[in-house]
Amino acid sequence: MLVSLESLKNFLIDARLITLRDFDAVMTEAGGDSRRAEDLLLSKGLLTEDDLRRAKSYILGIPFVNLSKERIPKEVLFLIPEPIARKHNIVAYKKGTDTLEVAMLDPLDLESIDFVKKGTGLKILPRLTDNESIKSILVQYQKSLKAEFGDLIQKESLAIKNQASGAPLEEPTGDDLKKLAEGLPVVRIVDSLLEHAIMQKASDIHIEPFENELVIRYRIDGVLHDAMILPKETASGIVARIKVLANLRLDEKRLPQDGRFKTTSHGANVSYRVSTLPIQFGEKVVMRLLPDSVHGLTLESVGFHGEGLEKIQKAIQRTTGMLLVTGPTGSGKSTTLYALLDILNTPDVNISTVEDPVEYQIKRVNQTQVRPDIGLTFASGLRTLVRQDPDIIMVGEIRDQETASLAINASLTGHLVLSTLHTNSAAGTIPRLLDLGAEAFLLVSTVEVIVAQRLVRKLCEPKEPYVMTEAELKSFGEKADLPKVLACLKKENIIKETDDWANITFYRPKELPESAHPDGYAGRLAIVEVLTMSRILREMIIKNATADDLNIEARKEGMLTMLEDGLFKAAQGLTSVEEILRAVTE
Repeated sequence: MLVSLESLKNFLIDARLITLRDFDAVMTEAGGDSRRAEDLLLSKGLLTEDDLRRAKSYILGIPFVNLSKERIPKEVLFLIPEPIARKHNIVAYKKGTDTLEVAMLDPLDLESIDFVKKGTGLKILPRLTDNESIKSILVQYQKSLKAEFGDLIQKESLAIKNQASGAPLEEPTGDDLKKLAEGLPVVRIVDSLLEHAIMQKASDIHIEPFENELVIRYRIDGVLHDAMILPKETASGIVARIKVLANLRLDEKRLPQDGRFKTTSHGANVSYRVSTLPIQFGEKVVMRLLPDSVHGLTLESVGFHGEGLEKIQKAIQRTTGMLLVTGPTGSGKSTTLYALLDILNTPDVNISTVEDPVEYQIKRVNQTQVRPDIGLTFASGLRTLVRQDPDIIMVGEIRDQETASLAINASLTGHLVLSTLHTNSAAGTIPRLLDLGAEAFLLVSTVEVIVAQRLVRKLCEPKEPYVMTEAELKSFGEKADLPKVLACLKKENIIKETDDWANITFYRPKELPESAHPDGYAGRLAIVEVLTMSRILREMIIKNATADDLNIEARKEGMLTMLEDGLFKAAQGLTSVEEILRAVTE
C-alpha cells in the first residue's frame, strides 16, 4: 500500500509524528524509493508500523477500524477461512444484507478482496486496521477451534472415565477393545483430534500414555506443542480406534506396528502414516499427516532461487545422470523430490518410483511401496524398475551398497535417477557413496547435482526490524562469505546496488503469548546448498579428495552454503538469523 513520498511527508510533519530533518535524511538514504523509505522509517524506529498505516489510511481516504477488543460473531468470522485470513491479513467483522466489511493491513490488495468476494457472493467493503486487531481476530479463530473440538473431546473423555470408574482395573482385550474402538465417544474423540490437527496444519500427531494421563501433542512447523491432556482411561480406546482405522492388529500390544489410512477434510484427502510402539504405560502412537496431492508445488516455494535454481533446472533437463537430495530426517528431502517430479511429469515420459513409504500420490506416476517383509526392498524394486522401460526413476533413499550400485548403473544406462541420502552437506555425499562401495570413476560419470538442505521456520507478522552490529557481522564473516551473499542479493534485486550489510534490515520474531503463533513463526522453507559437478571436482573425486576439499572448491566455483543461503533469506525478511543458526548447527 504505497502513497507518494510528498503526501506522506506532509502528513507526518503536520501530525508531528516526525521531524523534517529526520524525514529528509531518510529520503536521501532511500534515493527516492518509496518502499525503501518506508522500510527505513520503520527500521530506524522513527515510526511504528501502525502509525504508518494510519497515516496512509488518512491520505488515501480509507476508513480505519480498531478491532483489538471486538468479539466477532462466529458466523461472520468463518466467512473467511482461517488459512486465507492468516496468509493475507484479512478478516470479516460485519455483515450486511448484501455487503461484508473486512479489515485488512493492505486495503489495496485487490486479489484478496476479489477472492473473498467470489467465496461469499457479497459486496466487499475494505477497511484498514492494525497488527493488534488482526492478531486479536486470529486468536478468536483458535478459541473457536478449541471451543468446537476441545469441549467435545473433554466431554467424551469424561464419559469414558465415568464408564471406567466402576470397571475392573484390567486392560480391555479382544472383543472389548473392538467395542471400545467402535463406541461413539472414542470415535468422536479421534475424529476431532484428526480434524483439529489438520486445521492447525500439524505434520505429526503424538499420542503418549503416561502413568496418570494421556498427552496429545502436535508437531507444527517442526516444533512439538501440547494440544491437550486427557484422562488415562481414554488411552486404550483411542489407540484401538486408530488401529482399526489403520487395519492393525488390536490384540498385538507387545510389538511395534505400522499402517496407514486416509480421511477427507474440507474437500482435501489426507493420508496418515501410523506407527505404534510399546512403552512403559501402554502404546505410543505417532501419526504423520500427508496431503494426498502435491500438484502445483514449485522449487521456488520450497526455497530455491538464483543460480542454485538454474543449476537444478538444467540438471533435470538431462535424460541421464543422478540428482541427489541430502539432509537429516525431517529436512524436506521428499518434498523437494516431489516438486522435481511434478515438473518432470509430462505425458511424453514414463516416471517410476520405489519409496518407503509412498508419502504423496502423483497422477500418472508409477509408485511402488517397499515391503522388506516379503522381499520387496529398494534394491529388488529398482532392479525390476529398470526392466519396465522408465525414463525417470525416483529411489526414495539409497541405504546400502546394492541400492547405490543399481542406482548408478541405472543412470549409466539411459535413465535420469533422483534419490536421497542422509548426509550433513552436499560435499559429504561423495565420501558417503564411496563408503557404500560405489566406484569413484562411476560417480564422476553419473552424479550431476547434489542438493543439501535444512528446514527453517518462516517469520510471520508482526516482526521486529533491526540492523546487524559490526560484532555480529564479524562473527558471521568467519563462517560465511559475506561479500558473495551481498553480491547475490544485488544480482537478484533484493537490495539496491549501493546497499551494504550496515544498512540491510533483518527481522526477529515478536513473541506474543496471546497470538495464534506465539513464537512469531508460521510455516517453513528450505535453506539449501547446490553443488554442481565441474571438471575440477570430478578430478578431485578420482584423486580421493576429502569432503572439506570438495566443499572449498565448490564454494570457489560459486556455491552458496546453507548458512550463506540462510543469510540471503534472512536479508529478505523470510526468516530470522537465530532460526538459521539453529538449523545449521543442529
